[in-house]
Amino acid sequence: MHTNSLENSTLIGTLGGTTLTILVNINSADLLKTALLAAIGAVVSFGVTLALKYAIRKIRKNLP
Repeated sequence: MHTNSLENSTLIGTLGGTTLTILVNINSADLLKTALLAAIGAVVSFGVTLALKYAIRKIRKNLP
């Protein structure tokens, strides 16, 4: 069981180091651009979902 604890410790250390390295290297402009594109993508996805639901209801209503 001691080996499992060591593996978890190594995994957590590796993930923490990787995360910190990524955070240090991210430019704030890139982060803002990514957040903006994610928001636009979410709005477009929501709009397409609503349009498809509307179209499906219209088609089903016109079927015999």
